[in-house]
Amino acid sequence: MRSPAPARQVRGRVVLAVGLPGSGKSTWFARRGLHPLSTDLLRLLLLDDENDQSQQNHVFGALYGLLRRRLAIGRRLTWVDATNLEPSQRRNFLQMAQEMGYCVDAIYFDVPLEVCLERNAARRRCVPLEVMRDFARRLRPPDYSEGYRKIFLVQPNGTLRRLGKK
Repeated sequence: MRSPAPARQVRGRVVLAVGLPGSGKSTWFARRGLHPLSTDLLRLLLLDDENDQSQQNHVFGALYGLLRRRLAIGRRLTWVDATNLEPSQRRNFLQMAQEMGYCVDAIYFDVPLEVCLERNAARRRCVPLEVMRDFARRLRPPDYSEGYRKIFLVQPNGTLRRLGKK
């Protein structure tokens, strides 16, 4: 009888933010002094405009490249700030992290569309209404079946709680 394979040591963790524009992701990070890998920042750096959605392949290519570099040099904790609406959009992050020996947590910003629309209207960079509605239709909360170690929920008032496995 074969003995079980030794457990692989986890090198660190990647935490993916999941939520609509205006759900408070970037504000949550800023209030905690965290500096996530951010698609908005990459749009600003690459395209001189954080609203420019015309080069998503380049933006996400840069994001994946930066994440891979952080993991390769052994950073213990990496935060990722993007909408990450659907499992298909999150799969690459999970796969890369797990292949490199990292676990992945999700932090889901469970904020109603109406609240996100109000916040969006008050921001200096406004996501168009039709895009917000499309995002809301596509949004799928993270689920343990995707491969997360932990999933946390941030409610509209900013409180954080861990969601248990079903």
